[in-house]
Amino acid sequence: MNRIFQLFLLSAVHMPVVAQSSVWTMERCVGYAVEHGIDLRRQRVETEQSHYDVRMARLELLPTIAAETTGQYSWGRNIDPETNTYNTITTFNNYYNVGAVLNLFDGGQAIKALRRARLARAQAETTLQKLAADKAINVMARFVEAVYSRCCVALTSRKLADSQALLAKTRRLFELGEKSRPDVVQMESHVADDDYQLLHQQNVARQALLALKAEMNYPTADSLCLDTTVATALSSASLSSTIAGAERLYSSFESLSPAVRAAQLSVEQSRYDWLICRAQQLPLLKVGAGLSTNYYRNLSQESGSANPFGRQFHNNLGEYVYLSLSIPIFAPGRWRSARRAKTDWMKARLNLVEVQRQLHDDIAKAVMDRDGYCREMRQMERKVVADSLAHYLCCRKYEEGMLSTFDLHTAAQTLQESRIRLLQMQLMLVLKQKLVNYYQGEPLWTSK
Repeated sequence: MNRIFQLFLLSAVHMPVVAQSSVWTMERCVGYAVEHGIDLRRQRVETEQSHYDVRMARLELLPTIAAETTGQYSWGRNIDPETNTYNTITTFNNYYNVGAVLNLFDGGQAIKALRRARLARAQAETTLQKLAADKAINVMARFVEAVYSRCCVALTSRKLADSQALLAKTRRLFELGEKSRPDVVQMESHVADDDYQLLHQQNVARQALLALKAEMNYPTADSLCLDTTVATALSSASLSSTIAGAERLYSSFESLSPAVRAAQLSVEQSRYDWLICRAQQLPLLKVGAGLSTNYYRNLSQESGSANPFGRQFHNNLGEYVYLSLSIPIFAPGRWRSARRAKTDWMKARLNLVEVQRQLHDDIAKAVMDRDGYCREMRQMERKVVADSLAHYLCCRKYEEGMLSTFDLHTAAQTLQESRIRLLQMQLMLVLKQKLVNYYQGEPLWTSK
């Protein structure tokens, strides 16, 4: 018996752990969405591409080396390279060339392109952070909606059970002659209405869960058991927390905001685009060097009269060095590109101002909503207590024949609406508290 009792205790201890591991909390849902989101995976690929672009921009600073070979058949009137006279013969020419070209002055285009590639890499990484934060906020909102719908199902089921119990009591009182037949019919109508509300709320809960799975990129056919204790766990913690004002939050979070950082990097990229377009209007100076040789054969003569390939390849070998200067005199297309790049730079600066203003408004709204929901939740808690007491007294009066069925239904509906509104405020307070904590610098999720 002692052995059986010990095994029972061990199973009782381990069962909650197993059950808890299958429960999806808000943070777990956010982490899954950030890891498996399609837009985030696409941005990770673009981030890897930006690293490759930086390496390619570095290689542009090195000389360009190329090897070239050409084979040419000529017939009719052409120049004999042996006598340097015109003849009507058929010849075969084979040219070989290896050369290198280095830009001595290009207006700083290569350096500016390298700096712009580095900015693009930093912007890709920042955009990935911004998408992750946006995805986390969207998943949190969907999670709150799903938990709200699930809790509403529980409240509706509770109300249906109370109505069914009251209907059974009304039928019993009708058998005893203390209630009339209309009272029984009215109670049956209330039970049918509560049954319909439960069915409707279950459909809403399924749709909310499907929306959460879609936002997370979670398999639709797999089950997803949500943690519904988030309302009481986080709302009570938020009541005891103290948050600075919106202005103070904005000043501290502006440098950490991925959206602001991405807009700033976009401004810098636009400026470098303009500088590169301006540099294209400057002269281009390049130096080159290489080796060249060729092989010639007169096909109109006998095959033994031509020098062998190896001898000609060695005898015709030559070296060359050249310096090239290109000055753009009339290039209206480049002028237009420079003007367009400057306009894009101005637009990027205006977009930065807009992003900063939007961040300021979002922080102010989050703080105001958090404080408002906190006060409303406290008031609603007192209202739920009062409505619960009123409903209890109405039930006693109804049992004693001092209250009509309609008044009892009104009291029950008032209590149900108060409970649902309290639940809604608790969950919205959780969401807004998470946002305020994020603006304080806390992460929205913990990466593995």
